[in-house]
Amino acid sequence: MDTMLRGDKLDEVEIDLEESSEEFDNGEEPETLWRAPPPLDEEENIHTSTLVEISDTKPLLNVRDPRGINDCLKVTFEDVIAEPVSVRSGDRVWIWSHALFEVSRVWIYRIVSVLLAIPMSIISGVLFAILSCIHIWMVGPCIQCIFIGTRWLQNLWNVVLDVVVRPFLMSAGRCCGGFSIHLAEE
Repeated sequence: MDTMLRGDKLDEVEIDLEESSEEFDNGEEPETLWRAPPPLDEEENIHTSTLVEISDTKPLLNVRDPRGINDCLKVTFEDVIAEPVSVRSGDRVWIWSHALFEVSRVWIYRIVSVLLAIPMSIISGVLFAILSCIHIWMVGPCIQCIFIGTRWLQNLWNVVLDVVVRPFLMSAGRCCGGFSIHLAEE
């Protein structure tokens, strides 16, 4: 964690939008329109660059679901348990039920994630590494070999489309192009 704090002191910059030869009528100082942040040193700039913020190795502590993959899991007490006006439990029962639901939901999730998160992340990492390796070194080259070997078939298919299918569809389009549909309200 970065323990150095930047100072709150900002440099004031004046922007004069009027002609430079005019003097102020009331003799007051011009109003400061904005404050420029102090320039960052090279060392500070490294830690705040965009590449570091979106790095794959830096864990996202605040935004853990940036793409909203698990939006369906945002479940609260009110989403699960609801009492109609005609049938109600006591206020203390409702408050304790709400508190116990939230506490048990959070702590059971934390305990289960401690037990399963590390092994599942290792298994997932190994699985995706193997699948990536297979795709890069086996599937991709095989597909390229098939494309190279079937180039003549692609050329033949293009000729068939140009000679047979295109004239048929062009003539059908010209025949049907004379029809017009008018919708009338009754």
